Amino acid sequence: MVDAHQTFVIVGAGLAGAKAAETLRSEGFTGRVIVIGDEREHPYERPALSKGFLVGSEERESVFVQQNGWYAEHDIELHLGQPVVHLDRVAKTVRLGDGTALQYDKLLLATGSEPRRLDIPGTDLAGVHHLRRLAHSERLKHVLASLGRENGRLVISGAGWIGLEVAAAARGYGAEVTVVEPAPTPLHNVLGPELGSVFTDLHTEHGVRFHFGASLTEITGQDGMVLAALTDDGEEHPAHDVLAAIGAAPRTALAEIAGLTLAGREQGGGIAVDASLRTSDPDIFAAGDVANAENPLLGIRLRVEHWANALNGGPAAARAMLGRQVTYDRVPYFFSDQYDLGMEFSGHAAPGSYDQVVCRGDVGKRQFIAFWLHEGRVLAGMNVNVWDVTEQIQQLIRSKRPLDPEALSDPSVPLASFLD
Repeated sequence: MVDAHQTFVIVGAGLAGAKAAETLRSEGFTGRVIVIGDEREHPYERPALSKGFLVGSEERESVFVQQNGWYAEHDIELHLGQPVVHLDRVAKTVRLGDGTALQYDKLLLATGSEPRRLDIPGTDLAGVHHLRRLAHSERLKHVLASLGRENGRLVISGAGWIGLEVAAAARGYGAEVTVVEPAPTPLHNVLGPELGSVFTDLHTEHGVRFHFGASLTEITGQDGMVLAALTDDGEEHPAHDVLAAIGAAPRTALAEIAGLTLAGREQGGGIAVDASLRTSDPDIFAAGDVANAENPLLGIRLRVEHWANALNGGPAAARAMLGRQVTYDRVPYFFSDQYDLGMEFSGHAAPGSYDQVVCRGDVGKRQFIAFWLHEGRVLAGMNVNVWDVTEQIQQLIRSKRPLDPEALSDPSVPLASFLD
């Protein structure tokens, strides 16, 4: 039975918002819990949109965080298909698109991010895609299957995680794929020049064509349909469809309207929060893609767009809303599946922050662990087709202990020995 003495409102019905609502109930909160989402779908997880669901190995129902009836059973009110258009911090209300005003005692902003758009001619043509929402993935799934049947061509702008995962899915359907990327390797800002070539070789072996050092300048078409993608070095790539995979921007409009403090672009943007995920307003919190948090472990402010941050950040914010003592110092983590390559990445190693990359295992066979080091200390680790080592890698990062790089690169030396 709900006791309406307090109302906690969650804006954003993604993974972070859903897990925050779940945590409020599991921690004993008996007030009203209201979750607002601008999609009509119940809260779902996004990794499958470019992985299992897109390639056809996972069913649609598998992406949802909870069964639909779970929310009513736990007295969680869902307002779906309704954007929040205004936030009034003085009145402590949010206003929905239909004019409904909801009052809150505590508010969580879990508004996520949105795909960056190509600012070039031709993006209004049919056949230009983005991938962020379940509806995008459903549409793209049909497109890839059609391209595969008809020997169609897909051009992908961007060789980040989404671009590469969609490229792998497209090749699985039999589509012809060209990836256009301004950097010299895939994932250049994440893996650096040292390991980006692993993914170049992987995709090239599966028939993907790369065009590095270039950006799209125009998408040409006829009768409203895509014909080709042009690049700034004069190349023309025939295409039936184009995917813009050039990153995501935090959805900060509500925070801006309300005058909350935002992080600078050089820090990754987003809503600035402290280590307890509290914003500059003591009654407003932020979690997931939109939150730019102080990370006491890393000693920096960081915005993380990956699944694990939503999974863990939502519950952390919920506990902070309840007045619990919270220090959100998780090691950043994400994973990717491409063809027969599975990988997990832990930590944070921005360009210029590390002075050495050490690998143990067989890079050529794509079965190895890579470590990004600064003065011998592990900043980040990536395990490729090597499993059950994530916890140890994260412990190495947390220890901040200088290690012998030569020993670290030796597979005969157990990782556990560095933790003694």
